[in-house]
Amino acid sequence: MTRDPNQSRPTPRLSIVIPALDAAAVLGATLESLAQGAARLPAEILLVDGGSRDATRAIAIAHGARVIAAEANRGAQLAAGAEVGAAPWLLFLHADTLLEPGWEREVDRFIAPPANHRRAAAFRLAFDDESAAARRLERLAAWRGRALGLPYGDQGLLIARPFYRSLGGYRPLALMEDVELVRRVGRRRLVFFASRAVTSAARYQEGGWLLRPLRNLLCLTLYFLGVPPRLIARLYA
Repeated sequence: MTRDPNQSRPTPRLSIVIPALDAAAVLGATLESLAQGAARLPAEILLVDGGSRDATRAIAIAHGARVIAAEANRGAQLAAGAEVGAAPWLLFLHADTLLEPGWEREVDRFIAPPANHRRAAAFRLAFDDESAAARRLERLAAWRGRALGLPYGDQGLLIARPFYRSLGGYRPLALMEDVELVRRVGRRRLVFFASRAVTSAARYQEGGWLLRPLRNLLCLTLYFLGVPPRLIARLYA
């Protein structure tokens, strides 16, 4: 394990970038799910705040994360975090997504082979809901990822920094920033981990397990038809 001569902490191998806006209700659990794995890799955690008015920033600092300010635009926030990070690998993760124990072992195995330095990886999507509808949507997400090369942003994205930069990084989009980037990665260069990324089911519980996915599909279709993401964002909201 190498160490930065200017710091007492080990030099991070991974920068975990988390965009957030008023995420106090969910952020603590997310950071706790990362703590042990981040220490073992080691990894730094970068919370990119879009101007939260709640305790988001204080929670991040209390958990040892570095807080960065950016405009309230998820694509711009992700890009800002990537630029500030110091590690050779990047993991982009949503503020309401918990990685299950042992996630760092799969990350460690993936980042070792040089062949993976021009590939990217995502986790297996799961919801914090025990219903049959949640299981069906998880299976649909698995198919979408493997068949179409379109993992959800909720699944996280692990990518080597030089590869990320060669692709041009995240665009400053309020919506579809994840789809836009993984399309440049390409389906053949995507790997899916066995470890789960457990994300909040709140928007599906509120919007309906049928209606919300249909709305998501409509948004995706409009994006592929060339509708500007700023307009699609109004429908998504």
